[in-house]
Amino acid sequence: MSRLVLFDMDGTLVDSTPGIWASIRFAATELGLPEPTAGQLRAMVGPPLQDGFAGSFGLTGDDVDGAVDAYRAHYEAGAMFDAAVYPGIPELLVGLRADGATLAVATSKPEPLAVRILEHVGLLGEFASVHGATLDGAVRHKDQVVGAALGAHPDGERPVLVGDRSHDVLGARAHGLPCIGAGWGPALPGELAAAGAAAVVATPAEVPAALAAL
Repeated sequence: MSRLVLFDMDGTLVDSTPGIWASIRFAATELGLPEPTAGQLRAMVGPPLQDGFAGSFGLTGDDVDGAVDAYRAHYEAGAMFDAAVYPGIPELLVGLRADGATLAVATSKPEPLAVRILEHVGLLGEFASVHGATLDGAVRHKDQVVGAALGAHPDGERPVLVGDRSHDVLGARAHGLPCIGAGWGPALPGELAAAGAAAVVATPAEVPAALAAL
């Protein structure tokens, strides 16, 4: 029996904003929308694409699907690999595994893309499993992927999620899990605490102490 630590990916393990923002701009151009604002771009990092385009851009129906299709075409053509591992993450993962923890990824990004990105940046081998959205959108919310991760590791002790946005906190809470807020990600000041994060840490190096306190 080992402690189960779940990690969000975008904004927590990797800074994927360059590729995401480029793909959002491409989708906006394709749909004839105005240049995305800084607030719209920031809001799109983390939540499911469908929810982001609906909530941040006010799109509905077929326009949401069109935006998602345009985004994915640009993203999968190469922008997805414009992502960098946050400083301190490799050391954190190695240290947690050395302490006996089981690590898994729970991301709202489509699972096949998440696996490819983690492999590209050299992190895939640190995780026992990766759980993400389905390409058809049937599975896309954080509570769904957290549930899948918990189901894959039924013996995991005292599970916890490390994530960088409010929906990570809420998705963990749906399963009774505490969430450690990744303060190095793109969340707005106070967002994680307001959502009810058990702790908010400024760097990956502070995660072990936060885990020990839970």
